[in-house]
Amino acid sequence: MVARAHKARTSHSNEQQLELGIQAAPDFAQPTLWQRCSDWWAADTNLLYDRVIIWLSLTLIAIGLIMVSSASFPAAERLTGNPFHFVLRHGLYVLLGLSLLFTVMQIPIGWWHNGSGVLLLISLGMLATVLVIGHEVNGAKRWIKFGPLTLQVAEVAKLFFVIYMSSYLTRRVDEVQDNMRGFLKPMVVLFLFAVLLLSQPDFGSLVVMTCIVIGMLFLAGARIWQFFAVMMVLVSGMVLLIVKEQYRMRRILSFMDPWQDPFGSGYQLTQSLMAFGRGDWFGQGLGNSIQKLQYLPEAHTDFIMAVVGEELGFFGIILVLVLSFALVLRTMQLGRKALVAGHQYGGFAAYGIGIWFAFQAMVNIGAAIGLLPTKGLTLPLISYGGTSLLISCIAVGILLRLDYEVRVSQVKVAPRRRTTARSPAKAGGAA
Repeated sequence: MVARAHKARTSHSNEQQLELGIQAAPDFAQPTLWQRCSDWWAADTNLLYDRVIIWLSLTLIAIGLIMVSSASFPAAERLTGNPFHFVLRHGLYVLLGLSLLFTVMQIPIGWWHNGSGVLLLISLGMLATVLVIGHEVNGAKRWIKFGPLTLQVAEVAKLFFVIYMSSYLTRRVDEVQDNMRGFLKPMVVLFLFAVLLLSQPDFGSLVVMTCIVIGMLFLAGARIWQFFAVMMVLVSGMVLLIVKEQYRMRRILSFMDPWQDPFGSGYQLTQSLMAFGRGDWFGQGLGNSIQKLQYLPEAHTDFIMAVVGEELGFFGIILVLVLSFALVLRTMQLGRKALVAGHQYGGFAAYGIGIWFAFQAMVNIGAAIGLLPTKGLTLPLISYGGTSLLISCIAVGILLRLDYEVRVSQVKVAPRRRTTARSPAKAGGAA
Protein backbone atom coordinates (compact mmCIF):
# COMPACT_ATOMS: atom_id res chain seq x y z
CA MET A 1 0.00 0.00 0.00
CA VAL A 2 2.76 2.43 0.96
CA ALA A 3 4.71 1.58 -2.20
CA ARG A 4 1.61 2.09 -4.40
CA ALA A 5 0.88 5.42 -2.70
CA HIS A 6 4.49 6.60 -3.19
CA LYS A 7 4.37 5.50 -6.84
CA ALA A 8 1.09 7.35 -7.35
CA ARG A 9 2.48 10.52 -5.79
CA THR A 10 5.62 10.30 -7.98
CA SER A 11 3.52 9.76 -11.10
CA HIS A 12 1.27 12.69 -10.19
CA SER A 13 4.33 14.92 -9.59
CA ASN A 14 5.82 13.96 -12.96
CA GLU A 15 2.52 14.70 -14.70
CA GLN A 16 2.43 18.12 -13.07
CA GLN A 17 5.97 18.84 -14.21
CA LEU A 18 5.12 17.87 -17.78
CA GLU A 19 1.98 20.04 -17.69
CA LEU A 20 4.03 23.03 -16.49
CA GLY A 21 6.68 22.44 -19.15
CA ILE A 22 9.35 21.59 -16.58
CA GLN A 23 12.04 19.12 -17.60
CA ALA A 24 14.60 17.79 -15.18
CA ALA A 25 18.19 18.17 -16.31
CA PRO A 26 19.91 14.85 -16.95
CA ASP A 27 22.21 13.75 -14.19
CA PHE A 28 25.05 13.09 -16.63
CA ALA A 29 25.19 16.70 -17.93
CA GLN A 30 28.58 18.14 -16.99
CA PRO A 31 30.00 21.58 -17.86
CA THR A 32 32.58 21.62 -20.61
CA LEU A 33 36.20 22.69 -20.06
CA TRP A 34 35.48 26.01 -21.78
CA GLN A 35 32.47 26.59 -19.47
CA ARG A 36 34.56 25.84 -16.39
CA CYS A 37 37.30 28.26 -17.55
CA SER A 38 34.68 30.89 -18.32
CA ASP A 39 33.08 30.47 -14.89
CA TRP A 40 36.49 30.74 -13.22
CA TRP A 41 37.33 33.91 -15.15
CA ALA A 42 33.94 35.53 -14.49
CA ALA A 43 33.82 37.86 -11.49
CA ASP A 44 32.04 36.17 -8.57
CA THR A 45 30.38 38.79 -6.36
CA ASN A 46 30.23 36.31 -3.48
CA LEU A 47 34.03 36.44 -3.10
CA LEU A 48 35.89 39.16 -1.21
CA TYR A 49 38.78 39.45 -3.70
CA ASP A 50 39.45 38.68 -7.34
CA ARG A 51 40.57 35.06 -7.35
CA VAL A 52 41.87 35.37 -10.94
CA ILE A 53 44.40 38.08 -10.02
CA ILE A 54 45.43 36.15 -6.90
CA TRP A 55 46.03 32.85 -8.67
CA LEU A 56 47.71 34.37 -11.73
CA SER A 57 50.09 36.35 -9.51
CA LEU A 58 50.91 33.39 -7.26
CA THR A 59 51.48 31.15 -10.30
CA LEU A 60 53.89 33.64 -11.88
CA ILE A 61 55.75 34.04 -8.56
CA ALA A 62 56.02 30.23 -8.24
CA ILE A 63 57.32 29.89 -11.81
CA GLY A 64 59.80 32.67 -11.09
CA LEU A 65 61.08 30.95 -7.96
CA ILE A 66 61.55 27.66 -9.83
CA MET A 67 63.31 29.24 -12.81
CA VAL A 68 65.53 31.49 -10.67
CA SER A 69 66.55 28.39 -8.72
CA SER A 70 67.47 26.61 -11.95
CA ALA A 71 69.18 29.55 -13.69
CA SER A 72 71.19 30.95 -10.77
CA PHE A 73 73.15 27.90 -9.55
CA PRO A 74 76.24 28.39 -11.79
CA ALA A 75 76.47 32.15 -11.18
CA ALA A 76 76.01 31.72 -7.42
CA GLU A 77 78.67 29.01 -7.29
CA ARG A 78 81.13 31.23 -9.16
CA LEU A 79 80.45 34.48 -7.26
CA THR A 80 79.86 33.26 -3.70
CA GLY A 81 80.84 29.59 -3.54
CA ASN A 82 77.28 28.77 -2.44
CA PRO A 83 75.05 27.52 -5.28
CA PHE A 84 71.93 28.32 -3.24
CA HIS A 85 72.87 31.96 -2.59
CA PHE A 86 70.45 33.57 -5.06
CA VAL A 87 67.76 30.97 -4.37
CA LEU A 88 67.73 31.77 -0.66
CA ARG A 89 67.71 35.51 -1.30
CA HIS A 90 64.91 35.22 -3.84
CA GLY A 91 62.94 33.00 -1.47
CA LEU A 92 63.32 35.64 1.25
CA TYR A 93 62.09 38.31 -1.14
CA VAL A 94 59.13 36.12 -2.08
CA LEU A 95 58.12 35.83 1.59
CA LEU A 96 58.56 39.58 2.11
CA GLY A 97 56.64 40.29 -1.10
CA LEU A 98 53.69 38.11 -0.10
CA SER A 99 53.65 39.74 3.33
CA LEU A 100 53.56 43.17 1.69
CA LEU A 101 50.85 42.02 -0.71
CA PHE A 102 48.50 40.92 2.08
CA THR A 103 49.36 44.02 4.13
CA VAL A 104 48.61 46.41 1.26
CA MET A 105 45.26 44.66 0.76
CA GLN A 106 44.21 46.15 4.13
CA ILE A 107 45.04 49.75 3.11
CA PRO A 108 42.12 51.73 1.61
CA ILE A 109 42.62 53.05 -1.92
CA GLY A 110 41.86 56.54 -0.64
CA TRP A 111 45.09 56.48 1.39
CA TRP A 112 47.15 56.25 -1.80
CA HIS A 113 45.07 59.00 -3.39
CA ASN A 114 45.51 61.38 -0.48
CA GLY A 115 49.24 60.72 -0.16
CA SER A 116 50.11 60.77 -3.86
CA GLY A 117 51.88 64.14 -3.65
CA VAL A 118 54.01 63.08 -0.71
CA LEU A 119 54.88 59.78 -2.39
CA LEU A 120 55.92 61.66 -5.53
CA LEU A 121 58.30 63.85 -3.51
CA ILE A 122 59.66 60.77 -1.73
CA SER A 123 60.42 59.06 -5.04
CA LEU A 124 62.18 62.16 -6.40
CA GLY A 125 64.17 62.42 -3.16
CA MET A 126 65.21 58.77 -3.37
CA LEU A 127 66.35 59.19 -6.98
CA ALA A 128 68.45 62.18 -5.92
CA THR A 129 69.83 60.37 -2.87
CA VAL A 130 70.99 57.34 -4.84
CA LEU A 131 73.25 59.59 -6.90
CA VAL A 132 75.11 60.50 -3.71
CA ILE A 133 75.18 57.35 -1.59
CA GLY A 134 74.17 54.76 -4.15
CA HIS A 135 75.89 51.43 -4.67
CA GLU A 136 77.57 51.29 -8.08
CA VAL A 137 77.40 48.18 -10.26
CA ASN A 138 78.81 48.09 -13.82
CA GLY A 139 79.10 51.87 -13.89
CA ALA A 140 75.50 52.56 -12.80
CA LYS A 141 74.35 53.95 -9.43
CA ARG A 142 70.86 52.52 -9.04
CA TRP A 143 70.87 50.81 -5.65
CA ILE A 144 70.87 51.81 -1.98
CA LYS A 145 72.23 49.15 0.36
CA PHE A 146 70.53 48.29 3.67
CA GLY A 147 72.81 45.68 5.18
CA PRO A 148 72.47 42.49 3.13
CA LEU A 149 69.50 43.91 1.19
CA THR A 150 69.55 46.38 -1.70
CA LEU A 151 66.84 48.76 -2.90
CA GLN A 152 66.59 49.78 -6.56
CA VAL A 153 64.94 53.18 -6.29
CA ALA A 154 63.79 53.28 -9.93
CA GLU A 155 61.32 50.46 -9.21
CA VAL A 156 59.86 52.43 -6.30
CA ALA A 157 59.68 55.51 -8.54
CA LYS A 158 57.60 53.63 -11.13
CA LEU A 159 54.94 52.69 -8.56
CA PHE A 160 54.80 56.15 -6.97
CA PHE A 161 54.66 57.74 -10.43
CA VAL A 162 51.60 55.62 -11.30
CA ILE A 163 49.99 56.63 -7.99
CA TYR A 164 50.65 60.32 -8.71
CA MET A 165 49.41 60.09 -12.32
CA SER A 166 46.19 58.41 -11.14
CA SER A 167 45.60 61.23 -8.66
CA TYR A 168 46.36 63.89 -11.26
CA LEU A 169 43.96 62.40 -13.82
CA THR A 170 41.24 62.08 -11.18
CA ARG A 171 41.54 65.79 -10.36
CA ARG A 172 42.28 67.13 -13.86
CA VAL A 173 40.63 64.74 -16.30
CA ASP A 174 38.49 67.52 -17.80
CA GLU A 175 41.54 69.72 -18.26
CA VAL A 176 43.44 66.87 -19.92
CA GLN A 177 40.58 66.33 -22.36
CA ASP A 178 39.98 70.01 -23.14
CA ASN A 179 43.37 71.72 -23.57
CA MET A 180 47.08 71.18 -24.07
CA ARG A 181 47.97 72.59 -20.67
CA GLY A 182 46.47 69.65 -18.79
CA PHE A 183 48.31 67.28 -21.12
CA LEU A 184 51.72 68.92 -20.61
CA LYS A 185 51.71 69.16 -16.79
CA PRO A 186 52.56 65.47 -16.30
CA MET A 187 55.33 65.89 -18.88
CA VAL A 188 57.03 68.40 -16.57
CA VAL A 189 57.02 65.81 -13.79
CA LEU A 190 58.30 63.19 -16.23
CA PHE A 191 61.13 65.57 -17.19
CA LEU A 192 62.25 65.73 -13.53
CA PHE A 193 62.31 61.94 -13.37
CA ALA A 194 64.17 61.82 -16.69
CA VAL A 195 66.97 64.06 -15.42
CA LEU A 196 67.46 61.93 -12.30
CA LEU A 197 67.15 58.57 -14.06
CA LEU A 198 69.60 59.49 -16.82
CA SER A 199 72.09 60.59 -14.17
CA GLN A 200 72.28 57.02 -12.80
CA PRO A 201 72.02 56.12 -15.81
CA ASP A 202 68.78 54.11 -16.22
CA PHE A 203 67.41 54.63 -19.70
CA GLY A 204 65.16 51.55 -19.55
CA SER A 205 63.15 52.77 -16.55
CA LEU A 206 62.70 56.15 -18.24
CA VAL A 207 61.26 54.44 -21.33
CA VAL A 208 58.81 52.48 -19.15
CA MET A 209 57.67 55.61 -17.29
CA THR A 210 57.24 57.46 -20.58
CA CYS A 211 54.98 54.69 -21.89
CA ILE A 212 53.01 54.73 -18.62
CA VAL A 213 52.27 58.46 -18.82
CA ILE A 214 51.41 58.34 -22.53
CA GLY A 215 49.12 55.32 -22.08
CA MET A 216 47.32 56.75 -19.07
CA LEU A 217 46.76 60.10 -20.78
CA PHE A 218 45.38 58.29 -23.82
CA LEU A 219 42.96 56.24 -21.71
CA ALA A 220 41.92 59.42 -19.88
CA GLY A 221 40.61 60.81 -23.18
CA ALA A 222 43.31 63.23 -24.33
CA ARG A 223 43.09 64.39 -27.92
CA ILE A 224 44.86 62.47 -30.66
CA TRP A 225 46.74 65.46 -32.11
CA GLN A 226 48.31 66.05 -28.69
CA PHE A 227 49.80 62.56 -28.81
CA PHE A 228 51.35 63.10 -32.21
CA ALA A 229 52.94 66.35 -31.09
CA VAL A 230 54.30 64.93 -27.82
CA MET A 231 55.38 61.63 -29.41
CA MET A 232 57.44 63.51 -32.00
CA VAL A 233 59.21 65.40 -29.22
CA LEU A 234 59.77 62.26 -27.12
CA VAL A 235 61.03 60.17 -30.03
CA SER A 236 63.41 62.96 -31.05
CA GLY A 237 64.69 63.23 -27.49
CA MET A 238 65.25 59.47 -27.20
CA VAL A 239 67.10 59.38 -30.50
CA LEU A 240 69.40 62.15 -29.27
CA LEU A 241 69.99 60.28 -26.01
CA ILE A 242 70.88 57.12 -27.93
CA VAL A 243 73.23 58.89 -30.31
CA LYS A 244 74.90 60.82 -27.47
CA GLU A 245 76.05 57.71 -25.54
CA GLN A 246 78.21 55.20 -27.37
CA TYR A 247 77.10 52.20 -25.29
CA ARG A 248 73.44 52.88 -26.20
CA MET A 249 74.39 53.17 -29.87
CA ARG A 250 76.27 49.88 -29.67
CA ARG A 251 73.21 48.19 -28.19
CA ILE A 252 71.06 49.39 -31.09
CA LEU A 253 73.58 48.26 -33.69
CA SER A 254 74.19 44.89 -32.01
CA PHE A 255 70.43 44.32 -31.69
CA MET A 256 70.02 44.82 -35.45
CA ASP A 257 72.78 42.31 -36.27
CA PRO A 258 74.19 40.55 -33.17
CA TRP A 259 76.20 38.06 -35.28
CA GLN A 260 78.36 40.89 -36.59
CA ASP A 261 80.18 40.93 -33.23
CA PRO A 262 79.14 37.69 -31.47
CA PHE A 263 81.91 37.90 -28.85
CA GLY A 264 81.58 41.62 -28.18
CA SER A 265 78.49 43.85 -28.21
CA GLY A 266 76.27 41.05 -29.55
CA TYR A 267 77.43 38.40 -27.07
CA GLN A 268 74.38 38.40 -24.76
CA LEU A 269 71.86 38.27 -27.57
CA THR A 270 73.64 35.54 -29.52
CA GLN A 271 73.87 33.35 -26.42
CA SER A 272 70.19 34.01 -25.68
CA LEU A 273 69.19 33.03 -29.22
CA MET A 274 71.23 29.83 -28.89
CA ALA A 275 69.28 29.00 -25.71
CA PHE A 276 65.94 29.48 -27.48
CA GLY A 277 67.17 27.37 -30.39
CA ARG A 278 68.18 24.48 -28.13
CA GLY A 279 64.80 24.52 -26.39
CA ASP A 280 62.82 23.45 -29.45
CA TRP A 281 59.18 22.51 -28.66
CA PHE A 282 59.40 20.88 -25.24
CA GLY A 283 62.82 21.98 -23.99
CA GLN A 284 65.81 20.11 -22.61
CA GLY A 285 64.17 19.56 -19.24
CA LEU A 286 64.17 21.59 -16.05
CA GLY A 287 67.74 22.16 -14.87
CA ASN A 288 69.36 20.98 -18.12
CA SER A 289 70.24 24.36 -19.63
CA ILE A 290 73.73 24.63 -21.10
CA GLN A 291 73.71 28.38 -21.73
CA LYS A 292 73.36 29.21 -18.04
CA LEU A 293 76.72 27.52 -17.39
CA GLN A 294 78.72 30.77 -17.62
CA TYR A 295 77.77 31.33 -21.27
CA LEU A 296 74.69 33.55 -20.90
CA PRO A 297 75.27 36.61 -18.67
CA GLU A 298 72.44 37.63 -16.30
CA ALA A 299 70.67 34.33 -16.88
CA HIS A 300 68.56 34.64 -13.71
CA THR A 301 67.65 38.33 -14.16
CA ASP A 302 67.34 40.06 -17.54
CA PHE A 303 67.57 36.90 -19.67
CA ILE A 304 65.58 34.44 -17.57
CA MET A 305 63.20 33.86 -20.49
CA ALA A 306 66.11 32.41 -22.47
CA VAL A 307 66.56 29.77 -19.76
CA VAL A 308 62.78 29.15 -19.75
CA GLY A 309 62.93 28.63 -23.51
CA GLU A 310 65.91 26.26 -23.31
CA GLU A 311 64.60 24.14 -20.43
CA LEU A 312 60.83 24.24 -21.01
CA GLY A 313 60.76 24.88 -24.74
CA PHE A 314 58.17 26.68 -26.84
CA PHE A 315 55.29 25.55 -24.63
CA GLY A 316 57.01 26.90 -21.52
CA ILE A 317 57.37 30.30 -23.18
CA ILE A 318 53.72 30.23 -24.27
CA LEU A 319 52.68 29.39 -20.69
CA VAL A 320 54.53 32.42 -19.28
CA LEU A 321 53.18 34.68 -22.03
CA VAL A 322 49.59 33.54 -21.51
CA LEU A 323 49.78 33.99 -17.73
CA SER A 324 51.36 37.45 -18.05
CA PHE A 325 48.87 38.54 -20.72
CA ALA A 326 45.95 37.21 -18.63
CA LEU A 327 47.13 39.20 -15.60
CA VAL A 328 47.42 42.40 -17.65
CA LEU A 329 44.02 41.81 -19.28
CA ARG A 330 42.40 41.21 -15.90
CA THR A 331 44.02 44.39 -14.55
CA MET A 332 42.66 46.46 -17.45
CA GLN A 333 39.21 44.91 -16.96
CA LEU A 334 39.37 45.87 -13.29
CA GLY A 335 40.25 49.44 -14.27
CA ARG A 336 37.23 49.66 -16.55
CA LYS A 337 34.96 48.14 -13.90
CA ALA A 338 36.21 50.62 -11.31
CA LEU A 339 35.55 53.60 -13.59
CA VAL A 340 32.02 52.35 -14.34
CA ALA A 341 31.40 51.93 -10.60
CA GLY A 342 32.55 55.51 -9.92
CA HIS A 343 36.00 54.66 -8.50
CA GLN A 344 37.84 57.04 -10.79
CA TYR A 345 41.16 57.06 -8.95
CA GLY A 346 41.23 53.29 -8.61
CA GLY A 347 40.36 52.85 -12.27
CA PHE A 348 43.26 55.02 -13.43
CA ALA A 349 45.60 53.28 -10.98
CA ALA A 350 44.64 49.87 -12.38
CA TYR A 351 45.20 51.13 -15.92
CA GLY A 352 48.64 52.46 -14.97
CA ILE A 353 49.69 49.19 -13.33
CA GLY A 354 48.44 47.21 -16.32
CA ILE A 355 50.40 49.39 -18.78
CA TRP A 356 53.48 49.15 -16.57
CA PHE A 357 53.40 45.34 -16.30
CA ALA A 358 52.57 44.89 -20.00
CA PHE A 359 55.28 47.16 -21.37
CA GLN A 360 58.02 45.95 -19.02
CA ALA A 361 57.25 42.31 -19.81
CA MET A 362 57.19 43.12 -23.52
CA VAL A 363 60.59 44.85 -23.35
CA ASN A 364 62.18 42.05 -21.29
CA ILE A 365 60.93 39.24 -23.52
CA GLY A 366 61.50 41.25 -26.71
CA ALA A 367 65.13 41.88 -25.73
CA ALA A 368 65.69 38.20 -24.94
CA ILE A 369 64.42 37.04 -28.36
CA GLY A 370 66.12 39.85 -30.32
CA LEU A 371 63.06 41.93 -31.25
CA LEU A 372 64.08 44.89 -29.07
CA PRO A 373 67.39 46.32 -27.83
CA THR A 374 68.61 45.22 -24.40
CA LYS A 375 67.26 47.52 -21.69
CA GLY A 376 68.15 45.75 -18.43
CA LEU A 377 64.53 45.44 -17.24
CA THR A 378 63.25 42.56 -15.15
CA LEU A 379 60.26 40.38 -15.99
CA PRO A 380 57.57 41.30 -13.41
CA LEU A 381 56.99 38.64 -10.71
CA ILE A 382 59.44 36.20 -12.37
CA SER A 383 62.99 37.57 -12.70
CA TYR A 384 65.45 37.67 -9.83
CA GLY A 385 65.46 41.16 -8.36
CA GLY A 386 64.32 41.87 -4.83
CA THR A 387 63.01 45.41 -5.30
CA SER A 388 61.20 44.55 -8.52
CA LEU A 389 59.45 41.60 -6.86
CA LEU A 390 58.51 43.58 -3.73
CA ILE A 391 57.12 46.53 -5.71
CA SER A 392 55.23 44.20 -8.06
CA CYS A 393 53.64 42.49 -5.04
CA ILE A 394 52.61 45.89 -3.64
CA ALA A 395 51.02 46.73 -7.00
CA VAL A 396 49.09 43.45 -6.98
CA GLY A 397 47.95 44.20 -3.42
CA ILE A 398 46.60 47.58 -4.60
CA LEU A 399 44.69 45.83 -7.39
CA LEU A 400 43.14 43.35 -4.97
CA ARG A 401 42.14 46.12 -2.56
CA LEU A 402 40.57 48.08 -5.42
CA ASP A 403 38.62 45.02 -6.54
CA TYR A 404 37.39 44.53 -2.96
CA GLU A 405 36.18 48.12 -2.68
CA VAL A 406 34.41 47.91 -6.04
CA ARG A 407 32.64 44.72 -4.96
CA VAL A 408 31.56 46.29 -1.66
CA SER A 409 30.18 49.36 -3.45
CA GLN A 410 28.20 47.16 -5.85
CA VAL A 411 26.72 45.18 -2.95
CA LYS A 412 25.65 48.44 -1.26
CA VAL A 413 24.06 49.80 -4.43
CA ALA A 414 22.11 46.62 -5.23
CA PRO A 415 19.66 46.81 -2.25
CA ARG A 416 18.93 50.45 -3.08
CA ARG A 417 18.01 49.51 -6.64
CA ARG A 418 15.71 46.77 -5.42
CA THR A 419 14.02 49.17 -2.98
CA THR A 420 13.56 51.75 -5.76
CA ALA A 421 12.13 49.10 -8.06
CA ARG A 422 9.55 47.99 -5.44
CA SER A 423 8.36 51.47 -4.49
CA PRO A 424 6.08 52.04 -7.57
CA ALA A 425 4.40 48.71 -6.95
CA LYS A 426 3.72 49.68 -3.35
CA ALA A 427 2.34 53.02 -4.51
CA GLY A 428 0.07 51.27 -7.03
CA GLY A 429 -1.12 48.84 -4.39
CA ALA A 430 -1.96 51.66 -2.03
CA ALA A 431 -3.89 53.44 -4.77
